Amino acid sequence: MFRVLLYIFLIYLAYQFIFNFVIPVYKTTQRVKKGFREMHEQMNDFAGGQKQSTSQQPPSSNNSAKETTGEYIDFEEIK
Repeated sequence: MFRVLLYIFLIYLAYQFIFNFVIPVYKTTQRVKKGFREMHEQMNDFAGGQKQSTSQQPPSSNNSAKETTGEYIDFEEIK
């Protein structure tokens, strides 16, 4: 009788361990791997797009240096 109760208790513990710990950890690990894989693909796509956009534009001598997007303020150090 005691053995049967012990086996039932051990089966219950194994069930709780598997369904409350192992499976959620496995699912979370898969989601994290998928997220990293998607982020890596996005970074590769972005880097590939940057390389293509820069390689498609012909190099211009001083035009890119003259084109500024903001106002430049000369900094002078005051002693």
